[in-house]
Amino acid sequence: MKHNPIGIIDSGVGGLTVVKEMIRQLPNESIVYIGDTARCPYGSRPKEEILQFTFEMTKYLERFQIKMLIIACNTATAVALPKLRKALSIPVLGVVHPGARAAIKVSNTNRIGVIGTEVTIGSNAYKNALQSIRNRTVVHGLACPEFVPIVESGQWSGPVAENIVKKTLAPLKKKNIDTLILGCTHYPLLEPLIRSYMGKDVQIISSGEETAREASVILDHTKSLNDSDLPPKYRFFTTGSTSSFEQIARNWLELKEIDVQSIDLSIPRSKTAMYRK
Repeated sequence: MKHNPIGIIDSGVGGLTVVKEMIRQLPNESIVYIGDTARCPYGSRPKEEILQFTFEMTKYLERFQIKMLIIACNTATAVALPKLRKALSIPVLGVVHPGARAAIKVSNTNRIGVIGTEVTIGSNAYKNALQSIRNRTVVHGLACPEFVPIVESGQWSGPVAENIVKKTLAPLKKKNIDTLILGCTHYPLLEPLIRSYMGKDVQIISSGEETAREASVILDHTKSLNDSDLPPKYRFFTTGSTSSFEQIARNWLELKEIDVQSIDLSIPRSKTAMYRK
């Protein structure tokens, strides 16, 4: 079990921001990653569809005998986390609560902004998580539907992305927040532009670092940390273009070799029934 890989799933390339932190904090651990780029973005899809896609990725990972599952997609975390925790016998982590805890730690005014997809913001997942930790927290949520497509296309820098960031975040800048949670794992690739626009007085929180830290604590507690001398293996699967995924992964992760394979995740609903109970 110690030498088994950690599974990470996301709607596309955004979860690579979590992978980067996992590699940094847990350098001995092997990782199997699935990015559902062909059906990205998830943010405006019906919840039942998001559940099915998440279950399909989880089902695919079963063949690798993963020892932990990380749902790196905030939208999928908000919709599917409770069902997956109930269905699986391994630890299942989302990215919402780690990000909320990190924001509470650094906020001095208890005025926290959250940006994410329409489903994530509409679910109030972050608001509930933040206020469960500190009930007097004032939470301002903002859906940013244009952010994921520009990241998935690899255009997260330059004047087009800068204009989209400014236009989208303008309402939030008036809310007098001191902390901003990037409530989608795609958004850290836009962080330089977001940080520049929001200003130096606003702390930016990415849940990737906190999620990796939580994974480390759980694996240590369950005595599941990999203590092998063999080098870790990283495998990446995408439902879309392998070339565009590989280019983004290579730039973001700075790995010498990237093994990316294309897969088809269409699984009959009966095969994912166990996750629905």
